[in-house]
Amino acid sequence: METTLNECRPGDKVVIVRVSGEGPVKRRLMDMGVTRGAEILVRKVAPMGDPIEVNIRGYELTFRKADAGNIIIQKLES
Repeated sequence: METTLNECRPGDKVVIVRVSGEGPVKRRLMDMGVTRGAEILVRKVAPMGDPIEVNIRGYELTFRKADAGNIIIQKLES
């Protein structure tokens, strides 16, 4: 089932299906290593859902909720 990264909870393991968005937003995400096939571990989600802290490709990133909504993911089985 495909969803977006901003709908994940701490501890979720997901894989990126695609990155939506246009122009500089998409380019910035891809420059940070957010590309199709990358696995993500959601570490923390702030109480109001913004920001979201994740581990991707061996380092930690923090996304704003709006940016996380551009990352289409599929949850991995536990």
